Amino acid sequence: MYHNILVPISFDPDRDVSAPLKLAQLLATPEGKITLLHVVEQIPSYAISYMPVEYMAQARNALQEELEALAQTLPNATGLVIEGHSGRSILDWAEQNNPDLVIMASHRPGMQDLLLGSTAAQVVRHAACAVHVVR
Repeated sequence: MYHNILVPISFDPDRDVSAPLKLAQLLATPEGKITLLHVVEQIPSYAISYMPVEYMAQARNALQEELEALAQTLPNATGLVIEGHSGRSILDWAEQNNPDLVIMASHRPGMQDLLLGSTAAQVVRHAACAVHVVR
């Protein structure tokens, strides 16, 4: 059983968020803390100039609301939206907050993942705690 679980959430249509959430609930101690984390990749400056000024704030608020709705389905869960590169930001958050388990959803790896690496692969290779990948 784990006391501090990090569940990075991707809202990509091909990712199933229900499996990591169920697993987090099963593996958490009764008083265990679960953090649902979504990383917003930074939009290049040349692209952001074509978007309405309030776009990023509205998108971030919508993501936060979705995470909070997911967090309400679990005991002792909170949702958090941060900005940065997904793999590096997940690892940085984990280093600062010391979860004892990271539970991530992953897609089936393809050739591009062998050459470039996926977010889940990066977290598995570099996290200081246990990482459980769910497909």
